[in-house]
Amino acid sequence: MIYDFDRVIKRRGTNSIKWDVPETELPMWVADMDFETAPEIKEALVKRAQHGIFGYAGLPEEWYQAYREWWEKRHHFRMEKDWLMFAASVVGAVSTAVRKLTDPGDHVLVQPPVYNAFFHCIVNNGRNIAESPLIYDGKNYRMNFEDLEEKLADPQTTMMILCNPHNPIGKIWDRETLARVGELCHKHHVVVVSDEIHCDLTAPGKGYTPFASASDLCREISVTCIAPTKTFNLAGIQTAAVVAADEVLRQKMWWALHVDEEAEPNVFAVDAAIAAFTKGGAWLDALREYIEENKRCVDTFLQKNLPEIRLVTSDATYLVWLDCRSLQNGGRGLPCGGTRDGSRGAASEGCMQESSQGMDAAGLPKRPDFFRFLRETTGLYLNSGSQYGTGGEEFLRMNLACPRSIVEDGLKRLLEGARAYQRLS
Repeated sequence: MIYDFDRVIKRRGTNSIKWDVPETELPMWVADMDFETAPEIKEALVKRAQHGIFGYAGLPEEWYQAYREWWEKRHHFRMEKDWLMFAASVVGAVSTAVRKLTDPGDHVLVQPPVYNAFFHCIVNNGRNIAESPLIYDGKNYRMNFEDLEEKLADPQTTMMILCNPHNPIGKIWDRETLARVGELCHKHHVVVVSDEIHCDLTAPGKGYTPFASASDLCREISVTCIAPTKTFNLAGIQTAAVVAADEVLRQKMWWALHVDEEAEPNVFAVDAAIAAFTKGGAWLDALREYIEENKRCVDTFLQKNLPEIRLVTSDATYLVWLDCRSLQNGGRGLPCGGTRDGSRGAASEGCMQESSQGMDAAGLPKRPDFFRFLRETTGLYLNSGSQYGTGGEEFLRMNLACPRSIVEDGLKRLLEGARAYQRLS
């Protein structure tokens, strides 16, 4: 079957968070796709809707089987049925894990630049953020194991949130790296919560290693959060799962998910997941090819027309991480960042005003933040790298899960905005 990923589907006026922006803006920010989900999933949801009764839903054997067979076939990881627990969302499950598996005042370690919701899950639950920033050499990212162990050795650090594959940089962590993380966390009595929601969105021919499969230690000290939602564009359905092999961790998570009312599926959540993992493979493989071509399109365009912005090499997610340091610095001082939630609130507005009117070290007027300048002058709405924590400054995140024509429009706006930004000097 041929899937038409080039078809532009109107999303304005559908209560879409992504597209609830002015008509002149092009949203390429939040991580949801502008593609219809797989036809088999759509068919399953329509069939369920036609039943007409939407009472409380349970978890049939098929739900467990769908997850287990998908992970064993696709990712060579065998999960036992009793390791699996339903959760409404991955972020909700991560927040539950932070609250249940740590104590108030504990440190929870993250590796920025990293998914901004982790910061909220930590702070909103009364825990402290511990950062072990990734090392960026101008081309690739890697973990700083010396710094990581130093942070893990702090007795107050009791949890590490791992992003595997890593959002926003698109890094697939190899087995050796994951096993080393497991050894260090075990050594220092730190529980690992692994967010693996992007695991199926790898480049064609590329696989990922589930953290719990990297070693026996990794399996024993971890809780993994997985879902079909990013893979099949089902975020609004609210369907995910938590995997915990260790009985103590599993019992704590099971209880906490029920206390938080995260463990009861809505009437569409089960059917969507089963259809995705039993019938969505061909659609996903075609999607991965299309996303990879979108990435090549962006890379070629930047190299030819805008070498001041560099596409960071990645093997996973439909998001690309744009290195704008050459464009933004230009000897005119560093721009300030936006808010971590990407909002256009008072704090961000104040930052814009300060950077526009302030002076840099050379006594010249500072240029405005490129993220805000780009949106205000061209309507291109990306994610500011600042919201992903330390190391995200001077980067942008761009969502390429959209028809090629939208990608091309976004690139034209990016070029227009960059050239106008350079003229400010």
